[in-house]
Amino acid sequence: MPVFCFCLLQRSDSRPLAQFFFADEEVNRITAELNGLDLRKDPQKYLVLLNQLRQSQDNMLRSIELVMEDYLAGQRCSRDYYIKFPDEIRQENLGVQLWFAAECLSAGSFLEVRESEGQLLRPLAEQLLRCLEEARHQLREQSVSGMQGCPAALRSTLLRYDSVFSQFELSYISTVMPVKSAEELQKQQEIVVLFCETVDRALKLGYITQDLIDGYEPLVMFTIPRLAIICGLLIFPDGPLNLQQGSENMSSLFRPFFTLLQKIRDLLRVLTKEELSILERRLCTTESGGHPCGEDPQLLPGADTEEQYEGSVQEPLCSPHECPSPFRSSRLLHLRNFLRFFTSVLTNLVKWLCRLRGGQQDTERLPGGRDAMRVALRARYSSSSDMIHRLFVCISGVADQLQTNFASDMRAILKCVFELIVSRNDSESEGKHGKNHLFCLPVWVPDNECTHCTACKAPFTFLRRRHHCRCCGKIFCGRCSSKEAPLPQFGQIQPVRVCNHCFYFHVVGETTQL
Repeated sequence: MPVFCFCLLQRSDSRPLAQFFFADEEVNRITAELNGLDLRKDPQKYLVLLNQLRQSQDNMLRSIELVMEDYLAGQRCSRDYYIKFPDEIRQENLGVQLWFAAECLSAGSFLEVRESEGQLLRPLAEQLLRCLEEARHQLREQSVSGMQGCPAALRSTLLRYDSVFSQFELSYISTVMPVKSAEELQKQQEIVVLFCETVDRALKLGYITQDLIDGYEPLVMFTIPRLAIICGLLIFPDGPLNLQQGSENMSSLFRPFFTLLQKIRDLLRVLTKEELSILERRLCTTESGGHPCGEDPQLLPGADTEEQYEGSVQEPLCSPHECPSPFRSSRLLHLRNFLRFFTSVLTNLVKWLCRLRGGQQDTERLPGGRDAMRVALRARYSSSSDMIHRLFVCISGVADQLQTNFASDMRAILKCVFELIVSRNDSESEGKHGKNHLFCLPVWVPDNECTHCTACKAPFTFLRRRHHCRCCGKIFCGRCSSKEAPLPQFGQIQPVRVCNHCFYFHVVGETTQL
């Protein structure tokens, strides 16, 4: 009877159990061929068979997943922890990589984890391999027996395998790379809310239009984080950019910029409404210039030397056709010194009045106290335009660093934002641009469609990570995408990762032609 049922199984059979049978047959065939091959005599064939084995194992695991969906509906272990994983980890062939990792741990090989951590994971890896073999054995018997339904023994085996696999998946990935905590996920959701509030305010003020949002224009994706910094520091100071709570309570995205954000906030507070509007409109463009983020010591008080102060002047005080004379520079220097001296005297006078009235009041609480601080800050800059320019450089620098250093998190945040703010009735725009067009131009190749480096063909592992070229959108290993270059045609003013081919044949080539 089993032989008769085996003959009835066809490769065209779409039932998950039939698909498992042929996938399992393929795994056994390639495994037997590998065991009979001498690696030293034919290493190339060994690599080809090894790649085929991983693909067949991936197909078999997919078929087991489909079988469990049929037999264990509503009884499977929760996979809510997937939201904690980075985007590049959540891929369709993750199962076969975990299978390989379990085999390495079981054999005593700790390739991607420390030995102490590997020893702790080894019993769970061995248990996973045993549960997988038992599940394969019983599923194979079920597929050739012709029995309908799911026997109790098979159900119990599948439930045990599902539980052990989920435990190993979470434990191993948490060991290999940092996984977001529930608190960090909550902070990331607060950033999504801040970005949505920022877009709503920008729409009301006319900085952006709904058409730009519905068209998924790249400029909007750079504008939102820039304007969100202003909104988070001025408009919604109790949100995710609440600097009063300290850097340890901020999201990991903004934590590296805590000190710079403090200086940006203090200077934003002295802007007039007109100056703030000019700054925000400028942040909605791709205009750039000045120092990169983190190299601007003239942003706020602290740059006390004359050399630093002189370096903060960007706009000429005379027309381009005039040649500045030493006398004019000397007069300007004396004027600045006088303003700084006058500001210092005024500040000390206000502090003396505070002590005279009891010593308990803060400077900003006294009449004229905030004006004194405002004068002190504004005196650091030659003009309103110079101050706005400094703020533009630092705010855009922080936003661009977020896009570069936290690309995965920013894509996830912007995805949530656009899902909330895009026009629901704009179905033509949805079909025209597609999902991938939302985050990158050109369209990025999905992670699950590329298992080897596009350039050197090396297979990707937990150690050899996938990296997208920001110029062509293809996937490369770290060695083949080690270059960085600005891509102004895509709105990338700061240098971003590009593959070696695009760097030498597109970026450098275009620069040479210019």
